[in-house]
Amino acid sequence: MNEVVADLSSLLDLAQAVVWVAALVFVRIGAVVALMPGLGETAVPQRVKLVLVVALSLIVTPLVAEQIAASTPEPAISALAGEAAAGLILGIGMRFYVLALLTAASIIAQATTLSQLFAGAAPEPLPAIGNLLVMAGVALALAAGLHVTAAELIVRSYQILPAGGYPDPGQVADWGLALISQTFGLAFSLAAPFVIGGTIYNLALGAINRAMPQLMVSMIGAPALTLGSLALLAIAVPLLLSVWLDAFVAHVAQPFGPPR
Repeated sequence: MNEVVADLSSLLDLAQAVVWVAALVFVRIGAVVALMPGLGETAVPQRVKLVLVVALSLIVTPLVAEQIAASTPEPAISALAGEAAAGLILGIGMRFYVLALLTAASIIAQATTLSQLFAGAAPEPLPAIGNLLVMAGVALALAAGLHVTAAELIVRSYQILPAGGYPDPGQVADWGLALISQTFGLAFSLAAPFVIGGTIYNLALGAINRAMPQLMVSMIGAPALTLGSLALLAIAVPLLLSVWLDAFVAHVAQPFGPPR
């Protein structure tokens, strides 16, 4: 009888340890999915997000169970808070690349007459052609296997952000500033063809107006600028999205690496 009680007690301890490890993984993955491009959008129902979090947890938990059990042997609320912070850091890093597309769209809007084109098609207001760029970028990322690379990222993150601890605020701040600088540079690079084209066109329009003051340049220039912007948009967007996807994939592969 005593042996049966001992066996049941050991099984109960094992089940408790498994549940604790699964809970830590669930919290980190839940924070990542809440901000992940595509899966974390407001258009995705909460039940679908919950199913995705559970599915990813079932995949990741067996791979990191021993590592988590060694670093957090005893359940504690502080460990759950640390996991949520780690997940938010990973999710924010990916979300910055979506903001890079929005920033690029805002810059493009200032250089062209497409400021209101495609606006209002998303649940939340997006500047200029941001809705088009974000939808295309997220679709490319998901088609390239974002869900698989995200699972790999979460597994690797336990080596840099161990379970049971808190990220260092100073290091997180330095990493965030470097990532903001990097994504803003990417946004300006994506919008550079439109900025250069718009500047050259406006200079040419000013020269024509200077040479022929009686000509109503604005009546001719505005439609031509819109047509040229649409043509450049159709030609350049596939290449711009390809550049963005390469940068995004490189970040997911090495989120805490040196600036690229």
